[in-house]
Amino acid sequence: MMDIHQILKQLPHRYPILLVDRVLEIEKGKRIKALKNVSINEPYFTGHFPHRPVMPGVLMLEAMAQAAALLAFDSLGTVPDEKTLFYFAGIDGARFKRPVEPGDQLIMEVSLSRMKAGIFKFAAQARVDGVLACEAELMCTVRTLP
Repeated sequence: MMDIHQILKQLPHRYPILLVDRVLEIEKGKRIKALKNVSINEPYFTGHFPHRPVMPGVLMLEAMAQAAALLAFDSLGTVPDEKTLFYFAGIDGARFKRPVEPGDQLIMEVSLSRMKAGIFKFAAQARVDGVLACEAELMCTVRTLP
């Protein structure tokens, strides 16, 4: 388990782009289960869409990638510093199955499929009330800035 204070030590993201509120479960080198509380106060809802607020799909993918980063750092046994960044390298098979709206709790489950030569591959799913909202294969890499 990881609370928001521990997450802030691991991820460089801050409001409004920090999209993981809590880690519910983590199994080193295997999987993570994390949550994002979706609030009407999120800045993107004012324009997406004013008459019917829906969380943008790209932000669901970003939330799953942030959970994946937490799993990667835990798997490596490292704590990132200001010079460490976790970048997207690819997204395959992204599918959006259900809209995510204010008041929903997005539960993200990410499994590490492969880790080779600094490239991580993950299988990721996000659910609301047990119903699949989004799924994708994510490829990410850790880079150290000069």
